[in-house]
Amino acid sequence: MTDVELYIEKNKMLSERFEKVLPFDFYRDVFPEGSFERAGHPEDEKANGVITVIEKDFAKNHIVFDDLAAINELQGVEFAVMSPVSYSGRNRTAQNARWLYGITIDLDGVELPQLRDVLYQMQNKVIPQCTYCINSGHGLHLYYLFEKPIPLYKHLQDRFRDFKYNLISGIWNRFTSTYTERDEVQYQGIFQGFRLVGSQSKLGKDFPVVAFRTGKKTSVEYLNEFVSDEFRVTDFSYQSDLTLSEAKKKYPEWYQERIVEGKRKGRWTVKRDLYDWWLRKIKDKTNGARVGHRYSCLSVLAAYGVKCDIDEDEVLNDALSLLPFLDEMSDDEHNRFTKRDVLDAMNLYQESYVNFPRAEAERVSGISMPANKRNGRNQKIHLQIARATRDILHPEGWQNKEGRPKGSGTATEKVRAWREEHPEGTKAQCNRDTKLDPKTIRKWWDWKPSDEDGCINVDDINLDFIKTDENGYMIISDDFLPTSEQLDLF
Repeated sequence: MTDVELYIEKNKMLSERFEKVLPFDFYRDVFPEGSFERAGHPEDEKANGVITVIEKDFAKNHIVFDDLAAINELQGVEFAVMSPVSYSGRNRTAQNARWLYGITIDLDGVELPQLRDVLYQMQNKVIPQCTYCINSGHGLHLYYLFEKPIPLYKHLQDRFRDFKYNLISGIWNRFTSTYTERDEVQYQGIFQGFRLVGSQSKLGKDFPVVAFRTGKKTSVEYLNEFVSDEFRVTDFSYQSDLTLSEAKKKYPEWYQERIVEGKRKGRWTVKRDLYDWWLRKIKDKTNGARVGHRYSCLSVLAAYGVKCDIDEDEVLNDALSLLPFLDEMSDDEHNRFTKRDVLDAMNLYQESYVNFPRAEAERVSGISMPANKRNGRNQKIHLQIARATRDILHPEGWQNKEGRPKGSGTATEKVRAWREEHPEGTKAQCNRDTKLDPKTIRKWWDWKPSDEDGCINVDDINLDFIKTDENGYMIISDDFLPTSEQLDLF
């Protein structure tokens, strides 16, 4: 059976059992009236939907207002994606995400036997009953729409990502997909966009993405029944006791920089070795990228580009250079890897993905990324071995006769002097100007040469009670044991 024949037969099987839903009606059910800001009414102060359309070499985001006019305007476009999430702003980023209206699972490798088993497992509560089943061409998009949207507080984003991953591992099984190996399972985060219902599938303009209503709206409580205990989500509350208006009054500088100006928070920049290593891993013909994970491999590359502070143009050029290699492994004409896929993967080149976890990168890319280990030893054992080695090599005791590194004692003064000259400056700016290590800057950032803020000026401490011998070792004897007050200084 050809891909086109399979697409037609899947539509036939689904239409015999379920109601086919028009694109506008489908998205009206995902985003009920009142979910979004009305066009021309910023006073609504609501978030909006975002549709990403990729045409030729460009990706453009379209704002979806409450009338959902954009849904009808973009019917039949070649490549458009949308997620069941509302955003504040034009960009589909985790930082802009406000409400989660449902969870969508992309099930690939679905032929007629697999489709029958998906429906059978839902009917018999082996896997959760989805609200909509979408025929996307080669596979299915299963939409689990929530009765009430979930607020996407920062701490909930990671929890719902793991929640979704655990759902995927149960729904994607050897009966529901022809991809039966665990490393063939495709994991997508909660912000992942999926082909717009009514737009073209990969099969072409005559074969649109079609929606069928298969069940009622659901709840997190219901889905928790199909998730392992450690991944269940039960608390949707905001973890801070402060409202945003209260935070504005209490932390005006933070509010101005992070909320008004949209500046990023301070963070580490990882050496580009990580980025270069991942680039090589993708190209590895034995254990590198493969069909079903190509898009995710480039998404991780984009995230590592941000993490390593690589220029976006360089990351894009590297991703485009991989295009022939990734497309060459396509297993049929309708599964080609195109420039559109590259541009869509570049959506992860955003500050919000700077902390992209190693375990998640391994899961979505299908490429093994073993955690660094100390030969299987924990830190305590590793340090014991190091100290034992030191004692063997230095049986009479070890000391650093050369003292502290030259110039290290001036770091305090450098940080203090810089702050006096730049009272509104940030640690990142101080790092750029002084070239001091970020850890050193943080250490001395709030230090003052007095005890006004509870800090001790070391120049005021009497250290006469400390005695050393001719080799510089401390002498311990009963006649000058320090007092408890002196010990408290340390």
